Amino acid sequence: MRHRKSGRLLNRTRSHLKAMFQNMACSLFKYEHLKTTLPKAKELRRFVEPLITISKIDTVAHRRLIFSRLYNSEIVNKLFTIFGPHFKNRLGGYMRILKCGYRIGDNTILAYVELVDRKSQK
Repeated sequence: MRHRKSGRLLNRTRSHLKAMFQNMACSLFKYEHLKTTLPKAKELRRFVEPLITISKIDTVAHRRLIFSRLYNSEIVNKLFTIFGPHFKNRLGGYMRILKCGYRIGDNTILAYVELVDRKSQK
């Protein structure tokens, strides 16, 4: 039985989910926005927001912890130099999820994911 198991599986294995969310998080931190399906966006929020919260305090232990989740030193440096100080006074809710229509083919709901108060607005 699947009682009290949190998170969406999205019809993927755990290793696939981990790799997918690592890649999506790196893309989100690199470009500050992305377009994906709504369930993936909601699950990405559970992966990304704790990383930003950890990046508010710049210590070696926190850098190693985030590197163990993202495996990209360029993104880790950007997190601690740009996003950590930027979100210093915000207690949570670093991401915005906006529904943007339906995908042609399978009619799934698409969503834009962007960081709140990002510098390069559309």
